[in-house]
Amino acid sequence: MVEIDKLTKLYYTIGEVASMFDVSTSLLRYWEGEFPNLRPMKNRKGDRRFTKQQITEIDKIYQLVKVKGYTLEGAKNAIIEEKAQSKNRAELVKKLQRVKSGLRKLRDQL
Repeated sequence: MVEIDKLTKLYYTIGEVASMFDVSTSLLRYWEGEFPNLRPMKNRKGDRRFTKQQITEIDKIYQLVKVKGYTLEGAKNAIIEEKAQSKNRAELVKKLQRVKSGLRKLRDQL
């Protein structure tokens, strides 16, 4: 498993990322076409440069497809669901903070 917290460089080549996950570079290029959130920067030569955030996305895809055995469609759906749940959690936290603030004001008035 890749320890993303220990990555120190700003950008990693496709070869470096492929060796981190023990997959081929062609698989990473294929995943890039299948997952819209995986779009590495390219330099003038056209070489792909991956950031930590993109490597985190690759790790999610790798875990779903290679470790858990999801199909690509299943992995896409799982990632979409995760993002929706994350958004719902953020909205819920905001609502709870407003309720908490209102309760504190009510307590202070008593």
